[in-house]
Amino acid sequence: PSSAGKHRTSQKTPLYSFKNIPVSNYLYFALQWNKRNNLLSHHLIVLNYLICTFDKLKSVSSEDIKITDAVFDGVEVRVFEPPAKGDESLKRSVVYIHGGGWALASARTSLYNNLCRIMAESLNAVVVSVEYRLVPKVWFPEQYHDALRATRHFLQPDVLAEYSVDPSRIAISGDSAGGNLAAAVCQQLSKDEDLPVRPKLQALIYPVLQAFDFNTPSYQQNMNMPVLPRYVMINYWIDYINGNYDLAHELLINNHTALNVGRALSFRARLNWTSLLPPSFKKNYKPVVQSTGTEAIVERLPALLDVRAMPLLADDATLARQPPTYMLICENDVLRDDGAMYAARLERAGVPVTLDHFHDCFHGCMIFTVWPTDFSAGVQTRNSYIKWLDENL
Repeated sequence: PSSAGKHRTSQKTPLYSFKNIPVSNYLYFALQWNKRNNLLSHHLIVLNYLICTFDKLKSVSSEDIKITDAVFDGVEVRVFEPPAKGDESLKRSVVYIHGGGWALASARTSLYNNLCRIMAESLNAVVVSVEYRLVPKVWFPEQYHDALRATRHFLQPDVLAEYSVDPSRIAISGDSAGGNLAAAVCQQLSKDEDLPVRPKLQALIYPVLQAFDFNTPSYQQNMNMPVLPRYVMINYWIDYINGNYDLAHELLINNHTALNVGRALSFRARLNWTSLLPPSFKKNYKPVVQSTGTEAIVERLPALLDVRAMPLLADDATLARQPPTYMLICENDVLRDDGAMYAARLERAGVPVTLDHFHDCFHGCMIFTVWPTDFSAGVQTRNSYIKWLDENL
């Protein structure tokens, strides 16, 4: 992003380890073992097992936060409410959408439960964590619809009054796939002329924002990086849009957005990383643009060019309507450039942006802050994220 935006950088994060073995490597080798052995034919099985293992960890205690489960317009949510203080009548609020490749995790798992509890405590804010439905129960656009319905419901004045929330101090936030949903929801809310309340801010944590180009510099640099190798991210996309794994290689080499794919041409300039990324990100990597590809892929899977699934494809007019934005990205992450390109485009559209780039951190680190996965990278990124919300919300 240009120098006009606030660009924070954090460079020193000690190694994240578990009994002297990098945990990210443990996750990666578990995924590789699953792939080689075709365990129940799906990589999500191992990930679900690991999530369930982590979920047995003891939750961070807090007797002061009231936690309730509710239903907002047919969508389950978990609400975290700090106690009322005598000197204030209304609280600020964060709508949080969890990550997990649209297929894993939950607002109720301990990792996200702890994150939202700490946010509610630290910010003295009402936090609404959205429990959207997951793959393979539903596919795109149902996860998007769930997140949008729950957020719209919460933004109604009578609902905000019920939770004693200040309508002028609400943020929409999410990490990874949840960051994708948060960005898509914000874009749609900005077009909603009848919406009485709009979010003040959006805060996106290493969001996944496009499936147009799987050869950005960060995808090339981190293609085999734990915890999220490139092939795993491509599989998440295939799962989300209900595609076939046979298409993985076509997507990997960008055959779906080749120059002869007419539907993709109008979007190409919006993801031109050669002009959107700084030299320190581009390094010596070269664009991968096929002259002749497979247009049938987009015809079979139109979601590949659907802005609701790919917020980075939005036009400039839509971006100009977005609220001030916080963007957290990690160097060791295939999705680094998704966030950096979105930050650059928002900034060019006139939106105030804070790009928080962590040089030594990895995808997903922010939720790992409780023993035995209490990584310094997680604490560092979480504290920076909460600090920005505290200063701006």
